[in-house]
Amino acid sequence: MAEKLAPEKRHSFLHNGQEVFEWDQTLEEVNMYINLPPNVHSKQFYCKIQSRHVELGIKGNPPYLNHELTCPVKTDSSFWTLEDGIMHITLQKRDKGQTWASPIQGQGRLDPYSTDLEQKRLMLQRFQEENPGFDFSQAQFSGNCPDPRTFMGGIHSD
Repeated sequence: MAEKLAPEKRHSFLHNGQEVFEWDQTLEEVNMYINLPPNVHSKQFYCKIQSRHVELGIKGNPPYLNHELTCPVKTDSSFWTLEDGIMHITLQKRDKGQTWASPIQGQGRLDPYSTDLEQKRLMLQRFQEENPGFDFSQAQFSGNCPDPRTFMGGIHSD
């Protein structure tokens, strides 16, 4: 049932009409997807993930992305992979349940309506995680959605 509450689609960050990356999030992770240029060997790509910063590109060239992250991440459980021409960066949120309006600080932020939809989806993911025998995939909120991190005593760690 939890897969029913997974992100339905990725968000796109565009700059000058060009897609820079796509992204989505869960309670615990923010995922970034970058289309790689063709004819560059996989060993030429690099990605450095720090607590509040990400840098990636092709070795020997200026970085493709070199930005502060919106929120801090756990560097020991964040990682990146290359597959089918896409760099997939998995950023483990330091604060589980926090709704990110964008992975990159000040860039490509979701509008308030989309941010609210994300927060509602994450709240339902939290309910599903805490109550695995129930199906929250059709649940809806009327009015403002509470913050998944703090609602009813906050998220409980295992």
